[in-house]
Amino acid sequence: MRITFLGTGDAVGTPKIGCKCPACLDARKSGSRSRRYRPGLLLSDGRLNVLIETGPDLRSQLLEFGVENIDAVIWSHSHRDHAGGFGDFWRVKNNMPVYGERRVLDYVLGEFHFMTFERHDCGLYQSFTIGELEFTLFEVTHPPIVIATGMRVRHGEKTMVYTGDTNLQIPEASLQLMRDADLLIADAIVPPPIVIDKHMNAADVAELAKNVGAKRTVLTHLAHLYPPHDEAIKKYPLGYDGLVVDL
Repeated sequence: MRITFLGTGDAVGTPKIGCKCPACLDARKSGSRSRRYRPGLLLSDGRLNVLIETGPDLRSQLLEFGVENIDAVIWSHSHRDHAGGFGDFWRVKNNMPVYGERRVLDYVLGEFHFMTFERHDCGLYQSFTIGELEFTLFEVTHPPIVIATGMRVRHGEKTMVYTGDTNLQIPEASLQLMRDADLLIADAIVPPPIVIDKHMNAADVAELAKNVGAKRTVLTHLAHLYPPHDEAIKKYPLGYDGLVVDL
């Protein structure tokens, strides 16, 4: 399984419009890893490409990273920074297979009612396959929305867990499903001691990773409140746009 990080930013991205903080200034430099698109992951089993999230930067992400074909889309939840770019497939790919929890699909596909798609409603804690990849959605807590999910993805003997957007109030059934992953990709919007109630910070993720026995952790959904990437990476396992991990 090849995992490409298409976007590792939060809802506003980095640089934030009008901001002159150290991370935003660094993000304006050519080639800086502080520059972050809105969230997105590309998973490949060597034959099929599955896109997790379709943020507002989707067109730029696919062009910049040379992605020419998407075989399916999965959404963790309905917030616009995770779903708002789906319209970029308009006149590019008809009848896109889309996957997600029923209420997530109801919301997102209602917004993009002008699109054609092949809808797949996925039950929580029930596995489904796309190509050679096995997915299982699990519930997380991201107030105030009613439903948000993470997912466990298995390919052969390797497993990846993506938390989606959540705080530490994750149901026990979900924690059990998250255990012993080869790679944990986790929402860590800010560094400690900053706290945002509906997200985890980097210290929260470290606690979660220890509790579920993750072998490796990469932080994503990162705000501009971290130091510039090359400084922050010395302390935190930050992802960056364009990072590729092979499991």
